[in-house]
Amino acid sequence: MLKDNRYILTSCFKLFLCSFVDIWSCCKSVIYYVIHQLIFEKEGVYLHTNAKRSNQDTTIPGFIRIVERDGEGGEEETKFDPGYEPDWAVISTVKQERLQEHPPVRETGTWGFSLPLSELYSLRRARFSLGRNFLVMTTRGGDPLPPLHFHRGGTRELLKAMQRYIRLAPSPMDGRLFLAYPHDSGALSQSFDELHLFDDTSADLVSRFIQDPYATTFGGFSKVTNFFRGALRHPESPLGNRSPQDAHFPHSADEEPGFELINCVKLGPRPEVKRGKPLDNWDQFLDPEGRVTDPQKVKKLVFRGGIVPSLRKEVWKFLLGFYPWNSTAKEREDILRVKTDEYFRMKVQWKSVSEEQEMRNSLFRGNRSLIERDVNRTDRHNSFFSGNENPGLALLHDELMTYCMYNFDLGYVQGMSDLLSPLLFVTQNEVESFWCLTGFMDLVHQNFEESQEAMKQQLLQLSLLLRALDPELCDYLDSQDSGSLCFCFRWLLIWFKREFSFEDILSLWEVLWTRLPCENFHLLMACSILESQKGELIGSNHDFNSILKHINELTMKLDLQSILCGAEAIYLQLTNCKELSVKVQEVLGLRVPSSFSEESPNSEPTETDTLLAQSEARGPPVDTLTNPVLRSAPKRVPL
Repeated sequence: MLKDNRYILTSCFKLFLCSFVDIWSCCKSVIYYVIHQLIFEKEGVYLHTNAKRSNQDTTIPGFIRIVERDGEGGEEETKFDPGYEPDWAVISTVKQERLQEHPPVRETGTWGFSLPLSELYSLRRARFSLGRNFLVMTTRGGDPLPPLHFHRGGTRELLKAMQRYIRLAPSPMDGRLFLAYPHDSGALSQSFDELHLFDDTSADLVSRFIQDPYATTFGGFSKVTNFFRGALRHPESPLGNRSPQDAHFPHSADEEPGFELINCVKLGPRPEVKRGKPLDNWDQFLDPEGRVTDPQKVKKLVFRGGIVPSLRKEVWKFLLGFYPWNSTAKEREDILRVKTDEYFRMKVQWKSVSEEQEMRNSLFRGNRSLIERDVNRTDRHNSFFSGNENPGLALLHDELMTYCMYNFDLGYVQGMSDLLSPLLFVTQNEVESFWCLTGFMDLVHQNFEESQEAMKQQLLQLSLLLRALDPELCDYLDSQDSGSLCFCFRWLLIWFKREFSFEDILSLWEVLWTRLPCENFHLLMACSILESQKGELIGSNHDFNSILKHINELTMKLDLQSILCGAEAIYLQLTNCKELSVKVQEVLGLRVPSSFSEESPNSEPTETDTLLAQSEARGPPVDTLTNPVLRSAPKRVPL
């Protein structure tokens, strides 16, 4: 197939980057400039590395060049000599007449890489408050190149130079993202006729427009929507290669029938939020038989101000589902009796395991070993768990071992001792704290599953929220390879247990247990913390390692009340935005996902008579009391 001159130029075009080094051979430089024509050059371009040792530089200075090679020949250029020895350089190995389908980015030195512009898929441009721009390029193979930081400006001039050879189309979904196409690309050079916006002839089109202008016009625009949907997908996406003949086939499950184009949603002002008074009168919410008359009002009071310490022992059992909200005082006595019997049946099971049996049960030994290790270092600064031979530690150990019998599939995972210790401290009761733990685990058990899919999903949701709130902070974290927010993992895993003081955790958790104003309020808490640290992170120009270090050093230094106010204000600010994206609405619970068909695991407890009937009919969880078999291995989650 014949190719025009523009495509040949694009094929032969290459972008390369070189570090500052002394030019040791003028002759080689002269030869280089004869063979390659320099189109653009800009100094003050840096690579930001993640050096782990203090004697290594975290920024590598260099410059960026656009070079055009002689279009004659068509032989592959396997070696490139710029006339000096660069620490890193970008060198093309593309043949003029025959291109590889997706040639990999070729490294040419310690930090070197090469990329022909014909293989450039997208380019993201962002600017920090410090006045520095950075670019992130992605190849058609889906590989992102290291971010290029322009400390002295020049990104605008670079884009202009690139557009001599390729077309950079701004993405309608993100104003900072540019998609790269050759000048002869059919994706962007098609006219309206070629896109078949209107399938009728000119005469028929005029007639239809007069009769029904709205249907005719928007029918054509709907095809523009489909065109952009295909153009914005990655070339390797199976949905991006749908042919016109396949248009009548049904959409796949993950392809939405509609679309939404939001460039940069402008949020309204963030309202000022103040905390309320804690719940201090429990009896006013109980009827003569002991039922809670207005559970929703109780939850709102708890969310606004927490609970006074003297009432926590009673109210927590409702928040965590141990007692149904509509149960009477007499029914709660029956529930406690049933649950006490059930707890001690399970406890007897693991206590009755002999040493010989334990020697043949590696899963049981693993759980016990991991629990003993974690219990000995859980909240030892608290007087309830401090010292040797402390009865509080013994209760922690026994309850966690019993939980392995309660939940065979999950067993024990590191971090669960952190969840139990505040419950035991408040209730001062082995049975009640155990069943409160099971209620707590109903909310967060997916955090501890071996696949870690729930944690990945929460980090993704956190990223969506943060990008809607503060794109600048997200861009900065992206530029430092911290956009995955992996440093927030511990926050979400055990609900900030190690970030706040023990007393603050009691106040925080009872707020989160209300599930108000949405089930993902803990993600808004994380957003509030990150926004409070924005000035330090960007102002001090932290890199990946220092970001991680700074976040870890926030432990016990955060003010809970201000973070709670900030999180609630963020929620109100987002919910007041009428142009909020669908994904963010789903995270905030404002929109139910289309795939959501099953009842939420965090729904209200069942009726009291059902709970009692199930508890009485359950009997021993296993068929014998002497030889329980644990079906899950002990697992550790890095904290």
